[in-house]
Amino acid sequence: MRDFVLGLSNRFPGASWAPIPLRLIVGYGFMEHGYAKLSRGPDAFAAILEAMAVPYPHFMAWSTILTELFGGLAVILGAFVTIVSAPMAAVLLVALFKVHLPYGFSSIKLIAVTAAGAQFGPPGYEVNLLYLACLAALVMGGAGPFTIDSLISKRSGTVAPAHSPQFADRSAIG
Repeated sequence: MRDFVLGLSNRFPGASWAPIPLRLIVGYGFMEHGYAKLSRGPDAFAAILEAMAVPYPHFMAWSTILTELFGGLAVILGAFVTIVSAPMAAVLLVALFKVHLPYGFSSIKLIAVTAAGAQFGPPGYEVNLLYLACLAALVMGGAGPFTIDSLISKRSGTVAPAHSPQFADRSAIG
């Protein structure tokens, strides 16, 4: 997969920058959702989880909030993206199956347009799939330039997976 991604970089010079907007939108989106849950109070979110029969609702509420806040920040910074993507994907999958699946695919359900504005129904699982696809792209293709992971690998003298020596010589790629 990395061969393909780096092969695209040769054909499209800007392709190496593609992970940056993915990191920014995924990271910000997760942090925004985590902050919303935190600002309304973890107990309010725990009550929702309890109503949905999620086991250990207070623990799961805090786990979700912290995953969204710190996982989102890690993705924005390009720090440990492969590691933090697993719990982030778990949060998305639980939300997909426990909340959004009954409402179908579309994230936009226009019910009516009134004088007060548009009224929408509950969102489907479309956005969850988009976030999952973005996380998968970052894991498979690398987090791109300007990452904490690349700084750590430079200081420790190791080579980050996306920048391994076999890919350093771009002329060797098809």
